[in-house]
Amino acid sequence: MSSASPPSHPPSVGSPPRAGRREWLGLAVIALPCLLYSMDLTVMNLALPTISRALSPTNAQELWIVDSYGFLLAGSLVTMGTLGDRLGRRRVLLIGAAAFEVASIIAAFSSSATMLIVMRGLLGIAGATLAPSTLSLIRNLFLDARQRTFAVGIWATSFSVGAAIGPFVGGLLLQRFWWGSAFLIGAPVMILLLLLGPVLLPEFRAPDASRVDWPSAALSALGVLPLIYGLKRAAFSGIGVAPVLSMLVGVAVIFAFVRRQRSLAEPLLDLRLFAIPAFRLALALNSLSLFVAFSAFLFVAQYLQLVLGLSPLSAGLWTVPSAFGFIIGSLLAPWLARHFPLSRLLAASLAFAALGLSILCSVEPSSRVVVPMVAALILAIGVSPVVTLATDLIVSSAPAEVAGAASALSETSTEFGGAAGIAIFGSIGGAVYRWQLAKPSAPALAPSLASAGHQTLAFAISASERLAPELGVALRVRARWAYTEALHVTAALGAGVLFALALVALTRLKVTEN
Repeated sequence: MSSASPPSHPPSVGSPPRAGRREWLGLAVIALPCLLYSMDLTVMNLALPTISRALSPTNAQELWIVDSYGFLLAGSLVTMGTLGDRLGRRRVLLIGAAAFEVASIIAAFSSSATMLIVMRGLLGIAGATLAPSTLSLIRNLFLDARQRTFAVGIWATSFSVGAAIGPFVGGLLLQRFWWGSAFLIGAPVMILLLLLGPVLLPEFRAPDASRVDWPSAALSALGVLPLIYGLKRAAFSGIGVAPVLSMLVGVAVIFAFVRRQRSLAEPLLDLRLFAIPAFRLALALNSLSLFVAFSAFLFVAQYLQLVLGLSPLSAGLWTVPSAFGFIIGSLLAPWLARHFPLSRLLAASLAFAALGLSILCSVEPSSRVVVPMVAALILAIGVSPVVTLATDLIVSSAPAEVAGAASALSETSTEFGGAAGIAIFGSIGGAVYRWQLAKPSAPALAPSLASAGHQTLAFAISASERLAPELGVALRVRARWAYTEALHVTAALGAGVLFALALVALTRLKVTEN
């Protein structure tokens, strides 16, 4: 590993050296690809209508243009994190950055939908090198615990900033240039990383690193891919044969992956990580808090547009405060961690996030838009310290030589938690919506109208526009009322999960602190 820059202050005897200017500049370089990582996820939804007009994809191709990036990213995280440990974290990061640069340029000039899908998939594989490598490099750059917690807060904030500015930057480019310009946002960022990374970032690889077990790498990807795919299909099309089979295949392959790791002398993923109580608990807190948050933000976005009737642009603007809530919470987390025990801080943050969901339980179809906006803001401010501090705990509790694999598991838990939350809470919300629409004690609605709106609120509103005015109004009123009831149920369940997590954090983390 390259030598660190001189510490800012002479360390006390026995204490780890403090980071100097070079390390903080390295953190700035690390934050840039993380910002791009989340921007690429948000810009695509904005660019899709323009891409559809230019490339004329089928409905299935449209879905894969959006999803191929996320699917292959999720499936490659464990392999890329382990590759960083074995081959060198800086090396893997720079190779991934170069691949991301090339794939972005080719994607920008795609001449067909199939070509764009392939390039989006390659972008996902290249993007899978970014989060594990950057997070594990923070472990090498910042040896002082307080500085490392602050650095992880900056790292987490960069993702939130990317998500917040992605739609604005993408919209500006799409308004002035062709659709391919959305893929060129990251070109200057990756060039900067390739130029400054070798100078500012240390290299680290596990001593006596073994060869990568490629069959295990294939099993990890083939397990995560169908599992994430099945969860997302279930979220948007309901529980059916195809998504359930996909999830079962994923679980079976992951079971085979775990069995193989236990039989190998030098496995791809060291399962002994899960024997570390702090690691195991932090991974669960990270995954389950996002399990609740991702689904809640999706419900709020749909409520703003389909219940309150806001345009997509207006709804997007009203969700900007929650994006800044993530930034505020991520930046506050390191400061709070210096003044409060971790168990109490995480418990208080989770309880505060649950308060935001409790506010959602009070909204009505006629509520003012500020009510769900405040609820989403409180939820974001509460969840973000949990994500930041749990991520720091995941990296800190793992041995240094497997920090890349630990970082990859952290990111995989994020992907899995978010997808599972949307699928499970989405299915529960859909069932409540359909039950409320057909409920005899609900406001009167003819059976034919109830049938017209039974699938989703969006379907009901679309169907109402083809009916006579008075029937259309009746269907919209009833469907919006039913969706609001579904929002109440899912928000209450989410608040219950967060309160339970708060209790777990308070009791179980206190044991590890002692």
